[in-house]
Amino acid sequence: MKRYKLDYPSPIGIIEVEGNDTAIDAINFAEREQVVNTPQHDTPEVLLECVKQLHEYFLGVRQEFSFPYVFQGTDFQQAVWHALPSVGFGETASYKDIAIAINNEKAVRAVGSANGKNNISIVVPCHRIIGSNGTLTGYGGGMWRKEWLLQHEQTHKNPSK
Repeated sequence: MKRYKLDYPSPIGIIEVEGNDTAIDAINFAEREQVVNTPQHDTPEVLLECVKQLHEYFLGVRQEFSFPYVFQGTDFQQAVWHALPSVGFGETASYKDIAIAINNEKAVRAVGSANGKNNISIVVPCHRIIGSNGTLTGYGGGMWRKEWLLQHEQTHKNPSK
């Protein structure tokens, strides 16, 4: 199946969206200054919709994502990644909270490792996971981005949700 890439120039850097005709399988920060993957005549609708929803997220008008995406990882990693969206917009949870959510309370370090391998940034909100003592811990996109994303969500959180 053919693969596609599309760049979104977000307020915190270029985000590279990857997928095929039916689903997104990667959303990652590209450590470059220039947009290189622009929409083409054959860019699938799912990539265009993903970029549209990311734009709405950064505008502060979208808190949940509805385009199709797929995970590529071990069963344990996928369990962790499936649990991450349960942490609501503007909220945080600890690695231990996620370990408990997947019924594997002792797997805190493994949860941290899986969290770090999440390949669908922002949409699968690994940035909302913090240390048990409330401190910010690592983020593949850089700690400054994690701080920005958490502050952005706090600023745009809808109290009625």
